[in-house]
Amino acid sequence: MRIVGGNLKGRKIFQPRDVKTRPLKDLVKESIFNLLNHSNKFNLDLNKSSILDCFSGTGSFGLECLSRGANDVTFVENYKPSYDILKKNIHNLNLKENSRLYQKDFFKFLDENLNSDYYFDLIFLDPPYRMQKVSFIIQKIKKIKILKKKGLLILHRHKKENLEISKDLEILDCRIYGISKIIIGYLGS
Repeated sequence: MRIVGGNLKGRKIFQPRDVKTRPLKDLVKESIFNLLNHSNKFNLDLNKSSILDCFSGTGSFGLECLSRGANDVTFVENYKPSYDILKKNIHNLNLKENSRLYQKDFFKFLDENLNSDYYFDLIFLDPPYRMQKVSFIIQKIKKIKILKKKGLLILHRHKKENLEISKDLEILDCRIYGISKIIIGYLGS
């Protein structure tokens, strides 16, 4: 795995040795950023934006955002082996200054930040494929209002998964890349 664009392009990212973490493939990551940069469906300037990388794993998506000019990324990862690799990746790429790192359950993170000053331009949601609470997560994000108005939510799922997505998500684009399904949308106000 590597950074595919930006000022850190080509730098390697440490990856897990176990099967409990499913790193975002470089091809999928590159496709997402091509969409964000070249589609007229979205109004997102990645430069100087604040990103929330949920279920971060080794941090591949958030690290890519920082490489491409994001102001800061908040990483939330509960699984200790992945968290340790994420921490190592942030250190290795010298991105500590622009990273907030939480080792905790994502639901606990949301509950603890109900009244926080965190507001994000983009939320990347990549829960484990077996997790069935996707609609609940989207509703919770909307309820606590941590996504800025016209901020984007990107959801990464398995292409064969039948999703019941919250009607709160206005889907702007949905693409299949290999085994991945990428859904990009806005949350209604």
